[in-house]
Amino acid sequence: MLSQLLKPIKAVFKSELQKFIHKDFHELVQRMTVIDTFLFLIVHFVDKLGVWHKLPVILGLLYLAIRRHLHQEYNLINVGRTPVGVRSNPVDFPYRTADGKYNDPFNEAVGARGSFFGRNMQTIDQSNKLLSPDPMVVATKLLARRKLIDTGKQFNMIAASWIQFMIHDWIDHLEDTKQVELVAPREVASECPLKSFKFFKTKQVPTGFFQNKTGSINVRTPWWDGSVLYGSNAETLGKVRTCKDGKLKIADDGLLLHDNDGVAISGDVRNSWAGVSTLQALFIKEHNAVCDALKKEDPDLEDEDLYRHARLVTSAVIAKVHTIDWTVELLKTDTLLAGMRGNWYGLLGKKFKDTFGHVGGAILGGLVGLKKPDNHGVPYSLTEEFTSVYRMHPLLPDDFHRRDVSVEPDHNKSPPLIETVPMGNMIGLKGEQASKEMGFTALLVSMGHQSSGALELWNYPVWLRDLIAHDMDGKDRPDHVDLAALEIYRDRERKIARYNDFRRGLFLIPISKWEDLTDDKEAIEVLRDVYNDDVEKLDILVGLMAEKKIKGFAISETAFVIFLLMASRRLEADKFFTSHFNEETYTKKGLEWVNSTESLKDVIERHEPEISKKWMNSSSAFSVWDSPPNTPNPIPIYLRLPR
Repeated sequence: MLSQLLKPIKAVFKSELQKFIHKDFHELVQRMTVIDTFLFLIVHFVDKLGVWHKLPVILGLLYLAIRRHLHQEYNLINVGRTPVGVRSNPVDFPYRTADGKYNDPFNEAVGARGSFFGRNMQTIDQSNKLLSPDPMVVATKLLARRKLIDTGKQFNMIAASWIQFMIHDWIDHLEDTKQVELVAPREVASECPLKSFKFFKTKQVPTGFFQNKTGSINVRTPWWDGSVLYGSNAETLGKVRTCKDGKLKIADDGLLLHDNDGVAISGDVRNSWAGVSTLQALFIKEHNAVCDALKKEDPDLEDEDLYRHARLVTSAVIAKVHTIDWTVELLKTDTLLAGMRGNWYGLLGKKFKDTFGHVGGAILGGLVGLKKPDNHGVPYSLTEEFTSVYRMHPLLPDDFHRRDVSVEPDHNKSPPLIETVPMGNMIGLKGEQASKEMGFTALLVSMGHQSSGALELWNYPVWLRDLIAHDMDGKDRPDHVDLAALEIYRDRERKIARYNDFRRGLFLIPISKWEDLTDDKEAIEVLRDVYNDDVEKLDILVGLMAEKKIKGFAISETAFVIFLLMASRRLEADKFFTSHFNEETYTKKGLEWVNSTESLKDVIERHEPEISKKWMNSSSAFSVWDSPPNTPNPIPIYLRLPR
């Protein structure tokens, strides 16, 4: 009765509020609860001023917490019916399975290999716009690198390799058997490395749903489970294990082993390069060291138990490094430093959590160690939009700068340059051979001292426009591809919203003119030409590269909003980071191992202490190694103002 009486009052209230809300969000607000409408107003008001990143840290965190809540309520969309099996008992599966099953006790198939990609917003069918404008025109006129733009000292080649290392852990689309061919239009054909190329369509699978009738299948496990090391199925897992003392296979030189065809032996080697292989080798060492530590602690542990515990520990270390080290360097502001550490430790901080354990909910105690997983009522998956914002190939340079590690470093621990190796020689089978010739130390030190490319227009590596793609087994395919053009096509094919609709879907104010996107006059001129002066046609990838960056951010704000939602979801929906993040599951020694690791630098120092001591001057292993260490800031982080 009361709700019926309040209905007209709510309607009038919301009608009045629309005067203060951008017209594109009127329909959205009508669907919101009164509380969420109020929270949306706060976010929307701050967005109109464009100041959230300029607020004091504590207020910036409040803004991000409210925005994350809204996205958890309105931007998690399930796609496809997951097979409903017998409800599993968590006691029966206190370990990560080979294919990702049995993490969610209510549905064994959630997050498993072969599950659907979810969505963060409704699909937009572009089947009649796949070539509008032509992907090869977009790639040539707006993406192709003219001259390398780098990130200065903020981000190095280890950081660039790290994100591909993560992609190999999380996502890959099932392909169709049917091929598509793109042909370069006459206006750009002379500038395209390939005049035409063929590739496999993304396979569309019936979902059984009325609205999203088809969806895409993830052939990797979307959990943060280390499948980049262990694989996403039992067959691959069998290939990488030694079946002795829980350990994984690694060569005597500290790099990956290879099969008779020269293909690396690791969890996921498709479309890889030497940088990713180096990180795989480093974390295989980490896994094996955990096995040794656990065996020393409890000599009665068998091979299978050692493997299972070491996988849990190693996967958690990877997740922690990504959360409080890599992401902090990517989004180099005090607000995000506080926010990412808050995701792991909560506002009460590390010292409090180490002393008293997880206290309070996600805000005070952090997402890690929650009493139970939280999927916000939507089965866990990674999403199509998540895939789109992780298209970061401009991070890769044109050449790999090989350094001489046989000499003494200079005053800032920088080794001399020996040679520049074309990046085409560092990928695939060629890259594996080059790795063997250089050795682990030279590879890691060289990557540490080389800046990554920047995520900007006209900075997409040209060598990736004539690329040998791989089959699932890591072997070369006969058809070369233009990756820049292919990525434009993929977003359209997978019904990803174009830039403005993407922003609307994330409650971000859309652009009304090109000047809202960028201050670069040449870019505006070319954007007008390519997109016929229609901002609604702008592709999401181009928009993310063109968008004005927040100071300290290596990515766009639009991409960051997806990060804000999905980075939290990867932790809070996983029982091994919440209800099972304990000594019983990880062992006492294993949990201590995770809790004492704070950075990639810690991992490197554990296995190669001389590398860090001799060659790393920076505070983080993800910033360029000859940069000065961070200056201590005596002001408590929550009391800081933006720099």
